[in-house]
Amino acid sequence: MSGYLARQRNAISAGYSYLASSLSGKPVANGMPVAISAELTNNCNLKCPECSTGSGVMTRPKGFMNFSLFDKLISELEPYLYNINLYFQGEPMLHPGLFQFLARCTGLNTVISTNGHFISEENAEKLAVSGLREIIISLDGMDQQTYSAYRVNGDFEKVIGGIRNVSEAVKKRSSPMKIAIQFLVNRNNEHQAREAHKFAHEVNATLKLKSMQIINKDDFSKWLPSDKRFRRYKDKCNVYTLKNSYPDRCARLWFSPVLTWDGKVLPCCFDKNADHVMGDLNEDSFREIWTGPKYRIFRKSVLSGRRMNDICLNCTSGLRGVIY
Repeated sequence: MSGYLARQRNAISAGYSYLASSLSGKPVANGMPVAISAELTNNCNLKCPECSTGSGVMTRPKGFMNFSLFDKLISELEPYLYNINLYFQGEPMLHPGLFQFLARCTGLNTVISTNGHFISEENAEKLAVSGLREIIISLDGMDQQTYSAYRVNGDFEKVIGGIRNVSEAVKKRSSPMKIAIQFLVNRNNEHQAREAHKFAHEVNATLKLKSMQIINKDDFSKWLPSDKRFRRYKDKCNVYTLKNSYPDRCARLWFSPVLTWDGKVLPCCFDKNADHVMGDLNEDSFREIWTGPKYRIFRKSVLSGRRMNDICLNCTSGLRGVIY
């Protein structure tokens, strides 16, 4: 069976499993995931205050993924995957073996998300010919003061230069790689969204305006934008909660798990601190973990009462009326 047909068949199986589970309330997982996020590292050069890594609230160990672990993941899941994201927490371009990982993803739709501080002319050239489908670059302001209000320790001019580097490399190499500029809308920078859009057009990039996740309960008034389209939280008597009805289902548990740098399989990208480890890829195959008892129990807990799971309380899955 060709790779395309195998992936298509698996996607149908995964979709049917999700639908059947959602309707019956009984977890079934016949297919394998169609996408996965692999955390190359949870180290970062910035100190973003509402990020688990940057704020220092993350308690799990920091490190860099071993290539042999990644190779094991790809060897098992390559027949099923459509997409792979080489990021979770941390800055993936800090990994000294980044381009070895990218080479292993040949044939897959691969995406990285970076804060843009390491896109030298040389790295931009390498990225343009690496086979990456998309690079997402965070730019949360259009001057140093506004940008560094959130991207603490960040260098605005270096990021702008990095974006220009990769834009030129894509043009020079006639690369199909897409460039996306991610603008995390908050109270400090919302007035610069139009300027960011103009810059994105200038460098042949798309602009992704994203609502902001807030993890520190005392900081809502500091960060929430005045434009309510970009607020994922509602205020009731100074208590902020997500604008979500929390339906008792979540496609992430059937389609897109996360692998941490040290091999822990997590149910989704909202488990920042790896509090819900489904298994360890160093010890078991991915299939054993994916169909194992821990995953089955967790899926059941979401189907029977999603709002009772702590990592679901900041989740945007099922959220409506918010640009994110």
